[in-house]
Parts: sequence; structure tokens; C-alpha cells
Amino acid sequence: MRPSTIIAIVLMLEVTDTAASANCGELQTQVEMNQCASHDYAKADRELTMLYNEYWARLSEDRKRQLRDAQLAWLKFRDLSCSFESSGVRGGSVYPLMLNTCLATMTRARLQQLTVLANCKEGDLSCTVWE
Repeated sequence: MRPSTIIAIVLMLEVTDTAASANCGELQTQVEMNQCASHDYAKADRELTMLYNEYWARLSEDRKRQLRDAQLAWLKFRDLSCSFESSGVRGGSVYPLMLNTCLATMTRARLQQLTVLANCKEGDLSCTVWE
């Protein structure tokens, strides 16, 4: 997949996310808000997985191992961090909302990081694969 295609997909998904977030703001019950946050996180996770797989396929075997190890470490960090951040409301009705909001936020941040790495140009010293 070409970098311009990846950027277009990410931008399209961000517009969709903005619309979904606007709809989530209109919800009335805690159950509805929890479900919306869960859906939002699942969507962010699918987007990250799609980009990760495309980027991974373009890397050398050594870099694939490095990316896999980095991603596994990041996933552990994200999960532990969000568990900690939402621990104050664990057991409460707002817990799923807080946990999934944190997971979605951190997942979107990682999506942006990988988007930059996957679309860098030759001469960028942080590049792992050039276009």
C-alpha cells in the first residue's frame, strides 16, 4: 500500500471518529456511554492493526522482529497504564468508560507514531523503510 493511501485512510478514519465522538456526546445512560467508548476503542484498535500489518510487511526480517518486540512492549505498557489510570473507579459503573477511553486515546497516539514511521522519506534519519 502506498504511503499516500495510508494517509488518506487514516484521515478518513479520523473524520469518521469525529462523527462517532459527536454521537457519543448525545448519549444519556452510563450503559450507552460505556458501549460507545468500547466501540471507539475497538475501532482504534482495528485501525492500528491494519497499519501495523501493512508497515510490518514492508520491513526486513530483522526490523520485523524489532517492530514486533516494540509493539508487544507498547501493548503491555498501554494496558498497564490504562489499568492504573482507571483504577480509582474500578468496580464502578463508569469504569468501562474510563478504561476504554484511555485505551482508545493511547491507541490513536500509537497509530500516529506508526503512521509517521511508515511514511517517512529518504533522508529522514528515523526512517526504517524509505519510499
